[in-house]
Amino acid sequence: MTAGAAADEVARADGEAWSPSAVQRERDEYRRRRTRRSFGIAALSTAVVAALLVAGITSSPGWPRVRASFFDLAVARESLPEVLYGLRLNAVVWVTAAVGMLVFGLLLASLRTLRGPVFWPLRALATVYVDVFRGLPVIIVLYLVGFGLPGLRLQGVPSDPVVLGSIALTLTYSAYVAEVLRAGIESVHPSQRAAARSLGLSGFQTLRHVVLPQGVRRVVPPLLNDLVSLQKDAGLLSILGALDALRQAQIVEAENFNFTPYVVAGLLFIAFTIPLTRFTDWVMRRNGYLPTGLKV
Repeated sequence: MTAGAAADEVARADGEAWSPSAVQRERDEYRRRRTRRSFGIAALSTAVVAALLVAGITSSPGWPRVRASFFDLAVARESLPEVLYGLRLNAVVWVTAAVGMLVFGLLLASLRTLRGPVFWPLRALATVYVDVFRGLPVIIVLYLVGFGLPGLRLQGVPSDPVVLGSIALTLTYSAYVAEVLRAGIESVHPSQRAAARSLGLSGFQTLRHVVLPQGVRRVVPPLLNDLVSLQKDAGLLSILGALDALRQAQIVEAENFNFTPYVVAGLLFIAFTIPLTRFTDWVMRRNGYLPTGLKV
């Protein structure tokens, strides 16, 4: 024990009002200096890199033409209301598909973790589903669902591109979520199942009250990453003809022969994604997946 810590212990034992010792104050001041130094170096290096990038891009021979084609402020102001209005469809699809992929993914993960030979057909079907939809590109699933289902002309089949797009994204991302949840479920030690069964819980009760709460809590960060990816792929809804953000940007681009509306749509998607990304980082840092603080 250091002299400063010993003095603190004596002060507590005597009932005196606690105050940090001189050694502790020196340590705190040293940490504050290191933190200020770290942030200063980070800010300076960021400014230098940004200045070099800006200078390199703006000094290129084709920059005036690129600026006129992609960064026209007048076209940006004209397209912003329409692109922003179309973004609401992307948000609706994202929320709908997020709920669907979590529910369906949990069902698939539960089927893949069933034990016993009697459940082999269910495990096989879930495995085939996951393998197929993890291998198919999202855009192909959108084409198959968006144009294939209405083409069957079955009674009750939806024709709204928003609904069809939500179904396609749910089918694709539930395969990814199923594997994430299965990893969390199988990470729970078998002794947890054995203890629950010894207390009289059924297999379903064990899964619901013992295994799932532990397994899901362990895979929250990768689940949030899937939500971020889903939000970006919701922009593919435009291939089905829905008037989402990208389709609105395409309409304005055709009217002005300028690509600035696509840049506006991209910036709106970034603004929509950043809060969820930062929340994901916070959850990962809280659970020990990322280091805390700034290192020098």
